[in-house]
Amino acid sequence: MSKTLVTYFSAGGVTRRLANTLAEVLNADTYEIKPATPYAGKDLNWNDSTSRSSVEMADKTSRPALADKAAPIANYDTIFLGFPIWWYVAPHIVNAFLESYDFGGKTIVLFATSGGSDFGQTLAQLKPSCAASVKWISGRVFRGRVDKATLTDWVKTLPL
Repeated sequence: MSKTLVTYFSAGGVTRRLANTLAEVLNADTYEIKPATPYAGKDLNWNDSTSRSSVEMADKTSRPALADKAAPIANYDTIFLGFPIWWYVAPHIVNAFLESYDFGGKTIVLFATSGGSDFGQTLAQLKPSCAASVKWISGRVFRGRVDKATLTDWVKTLPL
C-alpha cells in the first residue's frame, strides 16, 4: 500500500476514535483538523438556528479558520479523510482544510460518522475544493463504535 495519512475533523470525539482505530489498521500516521476556535457544546446544537454550526452550515461559502496549516500532505499518496456528517454533508471546515493544501495526484478516501445520515451531497460539495487530478473514493459512513475487524474488512474492499 502507498504511504497513507489518516486526517480527520472531530467535534465531539466520535470521529477521532474511529480515525485512530483506522490508523492502527492501516499502520498510518494521523493528523487532526482543528478549528482556530474550538467548538463548544452550545456551538453544536443543530436545533438552534443561531448556533455556530447551524450558521456555518447555512452558508455554503463558510470556511472556519484552521488552527494550523501544518498537515504533511506532500509526504503521502493516500489520504483518508474523516468527519462527522452535518446537515447531510461534511462540515465546512473540511472544505477549508482541502483548500489549504495541494492534493493534486493524491487519492482521498472519505469516511464519516453519523447517527443516521448517509453521505448525501458530501462528495459533490468537497470536489470543488481540490485539484481535478484527485482520485476520490467515497468510502463509508460508520455508525456507533467500530472495531478493528470491521475496518480491516472495509479497507480490503477499497480500490487502492
